[in-house]
Amino acid sequence: MSAREQILELKDRVSRSIIGQEHVVERLLLALLANGNVLMEGLPGLAKTRAIKTLARHIESEFRRIQFTPDLLPSDITGTEIYYSEGGSGSFRFQPGPLFGNVVLADEINRAPAKVQAALLEAMEERQITVAGQSHPLPDLFMVLATQNPIEQEGTYPLPEAQMDRFLMHVMVEYPDEVAEVQILRLVREEEGTTGSSGDQARIAQHVVFEARHEIQNVTIAEAIDTYIVALIWATRDPGRYSDQLKTWIHVGASPRGAIALDKVSRAHAWLNGRDFVSPDDVRAVVHDCLRHRIVLSYEANAEGVTADHVIKEIVTQVAVA
Repeated sequence: MSAREQILELKDRVSRSIIGQEHVVERLLLALLANGNVLMEGLPGLAKTRAIKTLARHIESEFRRIQFTPDLLPSDITGTEIYYSEGGSGSFRFQPGPLFGNVVLADEINRAPAKVQAALLEAMEERQITVAGQSHPLPDLFMVLATQNPIEQEGTYPLPEAQMDRFLMHVMVEYPDEVAEVQILRLVREEEGTTGSSGDQARIAQHVVFEARHEIQNVTIAEAIDTYIVALIWATRDPGRYSDQLKTWIHVGASPRGAIALDKVSRAHAWLNGRDFVSPDDVRAVVHDCLRHRIVLSYEANAEGVTADHVIKEIVTQVAVA
């Protein structure tokens, strides 16, 4: 099987366990293929954690789960230097923390204070951890999949913009439809009646993911698409050139990471759909997930109940392909 066929098989396996969340499953795969991190936001019980655990179960990977709480310390996730005494002499050795995995679930990330959240910055961006002046590289296959609840704000700490910008995508998890929810009930009953391990299928090897990433690097992206991506980003920074309404809605626009994210994810989207070139539809398919967390709305927009998705939709309408 080719790398793409195996990735599509992975998508099918995860979709069988995560019913009614096709958009979420595809975004997790796109992040895996684009070598990025994902922030998943949704109400409790919408299978955010289940989706991440299911993805990790079907990949040849080491899964780590970190439950973020207000009393968590940075060393609890990065690891620390521990003193060992042998034969009358002692030395400090680094004891790796739970970040040293392949698929890291940062559950309810906004429940930890800023100091702990900041400990993730180096890991997410540079794929290494620095402790006591010594840098420790993370595994080649590494991604942080964070979750947060949008309604319970008591005892939470909003993620700073610098950290939000390091997430490749911000995925909103919605309710499944009625038909899917009936299938969920049947799936849960079936799982409760099943004995033994459900992980009998061979897991997708890590080299398949790396091979897929190599193929995605060779996906063609025309100069007109590059121009289109940059135009979308600049529309968030200088919205007045498109409409006065957009100008009043946006306080801070997207950073260059937004353009890089659009480039990476649109190429992965094209490859996943069997094309060796990027079309404007690929960019438009992922623009909301790549930009909704990179735009800071103005006071006027918040007062009017305007969301980042609404702003992005208006930008897509206003910006034409060159």
